[in-house]
Formats: sequence, C-alpha cells, structure tokens
Amino acid sequence: MTPVLQDGCDTLPKLFLKKTAERGDRIAMREKDFGIWQSYSWSDYRARAFEIAYGLLALGLQRGDVASIQSEDCREWLWTDLGILLAGGVVNGIYPTYQMRQVEHALTDSSCRFLFVEDEEQLDKYLAIEQQLPLIEKIYVFDWRGLRDFRHDKVANIEVLYELGREFGTRNAGLVESIVAAGCGDDLAALVYTSGTTGMPKGAMLSQRYIIFQTLLAPDQLLFSADDEILTYLPLCHIAERVFSGWLPIAHGATINFAESPETIAQNLQELSPTYFFAVPRVWEKFYSRITTAMSEATWIGCKAYDLALAAGLRRADKLIAGQALSIADKVGYALADRLVFRNIKKILGLNRAHSAASGAAPISPSLLRWFLAIGIAIDELWGQTELGIATTCHQGLFQFGTVGRALPGTEVRIAENGEIIARSAGQFSGYLNLPEKTAETLVEGWIHTGDVGVLDNEGNLSITDRLKDIIITAGGKNITPSVIENELKFSPYISDAVIIGDQRKFLSCLIMIDQENVEHHAQTHSVPFTDYRSLCARPEIIALIDGEVRHVNAGFSSVEQVKKFRLIDVLLTAEDEELTPTMKLKRSYVSAKYKDLIDSMYVQ
Repeated sequence: MTPVLQDGCDTLPKLFLKKTAERGDRIAMREKDFGIWQSYSWSDYRARAFEIAYGLLALGLQRGDVASIQSEDCREWLWTDLGILLAGGVVNGIYPTYQMRQVEHALTDSSCRFLFVEDEEQLDKYLAIEQQLPLIEKIYVFDWRGLRDFRHDKVANIEVLYELGREFGTRNAGLVESIVAAGCGDDLAALVYTSGTTGMPKGAMLSQRYIIFQTLLAPDQLLFSADDEILTYLPLCHIAERVFSGWLPIAHGATINFAESPETIAQNLQELSPTYFFAVPRVWEKFYSRITTAMSEATWIGCKAYDLALAAGLRRADKLIAGQALSIADKVGYALADRLVFRNIKKILGLNRAHSAASGAAPISPSLLRWFLAIGIAIDELWGQTELGIATTCHQGLFQFGTVGRALPGTEVRIAENGEIIARSAGQFSGYLNLPEKTAETLVEGWIHTGDVGVLDNEGNLSITDRLKDIIITAGGKNITPSVIENELKFSPYISDAVIIGDQRKFLSCLIMIDQENVEHHAQTHSVPFTDYRSLCARPEIIALIDGEVRHVNAGFSSVEQVKKFRLIDVLLTAEDEELTPTMKLKRSYVSAKYKDLIDSMYVQ
C-alpha cells in the first residue's frame, strides 16, 4: 500500500517531533487558571509529552499496550495523548459522561493497563468497579484537589509521573526518539468507542495512517492554517474534536484554546473570537435561539432594524444559494445591514473573526444554514464517521444546502442498491476491536457500509437523507425520512430535540424535548406560572406554544409527512442520561422503548 505522508512523516509521533522542534516557543495552546488565560508553547507541549512517555516506559509500557484517558478537555488530555503515542502505546479516549458500566466495558474490552482521569469524580467511577478491572496497573489524576489525604497503591497525582519520566528520561536519553523512528503507518494508534444509539460502544481501531490522512485535508480542503485560533469544547474522544484540536494543529500549527466547560462556551467564544469554528448542529441551533430570544426583548427600533437587515441578508443569501450574481443593490444593502446589525450579532456570538465555520456529526437544518448565511456566516457541512474520519465537505463559495458536499481527495463515495452510502479511503479504520463479525458487516471488500442513506447528484454532491435503520414505513406503506422533519422542528428556538415516531403506524407523532432556557424565558415573559421543569412542560400555555411551532413546520410537508400529535419529554436530560449520546443526540430506539406508554397514548382512538 502506498504510504500516506504529511511533511515526509508517516506517523503522528514523527510529525510531532518534527513540528515541535521547528515551532519552539510559539504558542501551542491556552487554558484558564483561576480565571486568567495561560499560554503553553510547543516546547512545553513536547516536554510534558516526553515526561509522560518516559514515565510510562519506566512502568513497563510495551508497543501496542493501551492507556486510557477519561477527562473533560484540558491541556493534560493532549499532553497524555501524545505521551502515550511517543512511547508506542495506543490511546483510548473515554467519554467523561460515561456511566460505570460503560467505563468498565471500555477498559476491559481494550485490555487497558494505564488509566488517566481528570479528577475525583472520574476516579470514583474507577474505584466503584476496581475489582472488575484487574489489568489496570496505575491510575494518574490530572487534578488532585480533594484528594490530598487519599491513599491507594495504584492511584497517584500526575506530577508523580512527570517526575518519574524526567528521571527515567535522563538515564535513557534518545529512547523515545528510537521508538518513534521504528513506528510505521500501519501501527494501531487509537481506539475510539463509537457513541452509537444502540448497544454497548464498539472500539474502532484507528491506525497512524488514518491520522496522517486526516491531516492532509488542510489547508486545501479545510482552510486551516498556522494563523488560526480554535476553541476546543467537544469531548476530545469524539473523532471530530480529535481531528480539529488534536491532529490538525500538530500538522499545521493552529493555536488551541480550551473552553472552561460546556456551560461557558458562549463566554469563551466572546473572549477569544476564534478564526476557525467547528460545531455540531445543536450548538448552531443554540446560537440561533440566543439571538432570537434577544430580539424578542429588543426595543421597537431594534426589532425593526433587525427585520430590515435580515430581509437584506436573506435576499443576498438566496441569490448565493441559487448561484446568481449579486446586484449592486444587494451588495450595498448587505454592507449596511452588516455594519448596523450583523456585525454586532457576530460579536455577541464571538464569531466576528471567523473566516471559516463548519458543522458536522449530525444533520443540520437548511433553514438554519440559510439564516447564518444571511448574517454573513457561511457554514460548510462536513460528513464522516469514526470509521472514515472526515469524508466529504462543501466547497467554499458553493452554497448547496441539503448536501454535505463532495468526497475529499483520496476518498470514494458510492450509493449501494438499497440506498446505503458506502465509502472507502486511503486512511479508513482497521476494524472493530474484538468484534470480527461486526467488522465483516461494516467493512466489505474494502468498502465501509456507513448505515447512512443518501443520494449523489450529477456533480458528485452527497445528500444524507437518514440512517438506514431509522427509515419509517407507515401503516399505509409510505417511506418517511424522519431526520428531515426533526431538523426543521429543531430550528425552532423552543425545541431542543425531537424524535419522530410512526413506523407501522397510521400517522406520524413526535416526542419533543423543549429548550429549557428559551421556554423558561417565554414563560416568565408571558407570566406563565411553573415550579420546575416538569411543571413547565405540563402548562397548557407551553403545550400551545410548541403546538404552534409544530404546525409551522407541518406547513412545509405533505400530509403524510406531517406530525399529527406530539408529547413533551418532561425530564431534563443531560449527557449522563442513557437517552442521550455523549454528543447530545437522542437515541431513537432507546427513547422509543423507554417512553412506549407515552407514545402509545398518542395512538389511542
């Protein structure tokens, strides 16, 4: 097989050694300590990674051994990631929202020897299942606060490993470099347990070739360069964030900024104004909802200015989408709208410096893309999977909403006879760990069967219509793609998520999760009394509000595709709940089973 090379390197550790030596004291990353942004250079990054690598080698880590990281995003996550790789190990990122049984599965299935955890909360998950994990030899904690008096033979502060690494490295200078030099593109580099919507996660095996292939997407396809500032906020065990915050910066030199927490993304965006911003659809939906809510409180003059500006922005957006030339009036109208209104909106969102914006990991509403384009933020849709990495992207300047663009160089995409999207690339995954049957089902004659359904147009643009297993066939025999309807419902500022029901049913119904912040604000503004989330969902005024949003969406669909009844999920869900994946998507099959009685109530005659 032809080697995949980035700057002459066939593995990430080789590329890391080369790039950190070149960049030296340039800033690699920033993170807040006690409310102040602290900077860390590429030399700092290299030094910490070396300490962890030598520390693990001192403990007996062998090439191919697995070490796991269970933590929110932080500088130590990336230091540890590279330290494990430099020592010849395999990195297994574990979602910090995983429950104990999921943690046990990921650690047992991977035969993990060394575990890195963020803090006391994550350590407690290990301690609760310690007896089921005899292969774990050492656990290192990034944040030792609250553990000063804690004693355990296997558990230590990360500082202990740094010191061990410094001492071992002094006595064995050059060992890491020799291990890195012996590596090759086919070496297993990472395990990524797919979040999935059914069953226990599967460990996708990613090689060094996979990683290097992803770095080749920039700067020509992904406009990502050394001058870029990015905000890291999705879990680093999620493949998209790993690409954007882990691998591309090493290859191309962008500066990583760690969000303080998922709750502070809006504040951190305003502080940093990143130049490149990748987000999942839920984040883009929240941005839109935030502006919509703000405009509901604006003065009459403010509302009128926004309405006029948006009308000008939408005229321009619609011409761009249609591929039509802009008139002088279009350009002047948008320039005025931008200067007087949109510039302030982009500052509020923290996107005033963003030259590129991207969305991926789930379908996004075309209506939402149109709104962002109207205010001057062109969002490129990306498509891919853990098994493929990023496989397609929309091209800059082409606004073909409803498609996820064309296959990237080195990647092929086809549509199977049953409508399923199949793809292959020079850097795809190597299979599922310990699951040869699942691997054989997914990887057939070199082609990955993605489970997505879609179509290709004459220009090679791919449109995702739904997941193969999610296609609804009504009792009347009509095929329905629920994600299209769900995405339009989620465009509402009052709807956080929606699950369309209707397989083998007479009509479509829907389970809806409201947007807590916006619906609470609406209730307070309109003097609707409530005591908690459950009581809020039960208020007839709120049910009427959501009914209006559903009716609005129904107007855009044929009768058979319209939602006839809905129910609100009256429990406030978080990523820790089994109804949601770690990337905050409702699990259709799980929700359908758990809320069966609620669903059945919509079909009672």
